[in-house]
Amino acid sequence: MLGSLSAAVRVKDLRSKLIYTALLLAVFRIGAYIPVPGVNAAKLVETFGEGGLFSLLDMFAGGALKKFTVFAMGVNPYITASIIIQLLTIVIPSLERLAKEGIDGRKKIAQYTRYGTVVLGVIQAFGITMAIRGAVEVPGALPIALIVVTLTAGTVFLMWLGEQISEHGIGNGISLIIFAGIVARIPAYIHMTALTIGKGGINPFNVILFLILAVASIVGVIWIQEGQRRIPVQYAKRVVGRRMYGGQTTHIPLRVNQAGVIPVIFASSVLAFPMTIAQFVPRFDFLRNWVASGSLSYIIAYAVLVIFFTYFYTAVTFNVVEVANNMKKYGGFIPGLRPGRPTVEYLDRVLTRITLAGAIFLAIVAVLPNIMTALTKIQSIYFGGTALLIVVGVALDTMKQIEAQLLMRQYEGFIK
Repeated sequence: MLGSLSAAVRVKDLRSKLIYTALLLAVFRIGAYIPVPGVNAAKLVETFGEGGLFSLLDMFAGGALKKFTVFAMGVNPYITASIIIQLLTIVIPSLERLAKEGIDGRKKIAQYTRYGTVVLGVIQAFGITMAIRGAVEVPGALPIALIVVTLTAGTVFLMWLGEQISEHGIGNGISLIIFAGIVARIPAYIHMTALTIGKGGINPFNVILFLILAVASIVGVIWIQEGQRRIPVQYAKRVVGRRMYGGQTTHIPLRVNQAGVIPVIFASSVLAFPMTIAQFVPRFDFLRNWVASGSLSYIIAYAVLVIFFTYFYTAVTFNVVEVANNMKKYGGFIPGLRPGRPTVEYLDRVLTRITLAGAIFLAIVAVLPNIMTALTKIQSIYFGGTALLIVVGVALDTMKQIEAQLLMRQYEGFIK
């Protein structure tokens, strides 16, 4: 990895892209400290409290939500809009056809995603503003409208930053913004932990145990993220005119973790809603005991929801019938199986088995913070499963893109 980075720095074009990406991420971090006008910061801390949906959203915003800055919502509306459009693409035939039209279709879908981001941004900004209206210094419709517009504009600006990084920089811009927000909080966590080590605080042995578990978790995440089952596919030879096509052997890579981090985000959101409701509606306070972070009921519910959403999202995003039909259309077949229904049943059986391994892995990663906190007694460092999957996944994807760019520029071929 370090070799790829040093090689990328030596290539002028890649160095410019890396610097461009770093500058735009710096703009994001600067904006995370610009406060929204008309909000009392002292009252805001009391309003947020601990846990609930706000803590999950604050993680994606890089700590900007609790400070209530212009980037308080981060790219959460964009993520939600992307997921909704992706699901609608499967349900609505016109969107499905649009997704198959190549670059022009993808541009149109991206445009719909931007519109959805603005709509969801206004709704979410209004909801958050109503939730913290006790911290608004000057009550009234105009100050609330100003806060809603400011938050929505911040999200739209971050969406634009992410698109600029994807187009002119290195890596996926939206993912890198989330990555930067999570990583930016690590020094503060380390500082808080360092202050509590010693007499009356955290045992140094527990810190060493925490580091060992953290490294083992990162290695496990990388191992599973890169794991895949390769289904061999043979394409028959075809004669078109005077030329012969096909005859090659390839494979279908079925990833162990086909759904990525989405199931963990969905499960976290579902479990965070009762805590958020209980925080603002006193008569639902009994929900705190059932979904309190660290309780046995919370861990069981979290694991079950992660497994359920893993199967659900994998079934939605990977259509075995469509894959089998495409293979049949282009003369492809799995050795030993006939095209059509036998191929669909085989792919479905293999996908179901490896998805079980991926779902159990995601469930373990999701409840890992509770296990690590119970073993090490360290609560000052947030080592959430969602954050771990995002950080490792984005780092791997970015390094692969850097290596691909290097290969494209350094490959000499037959002509020197």
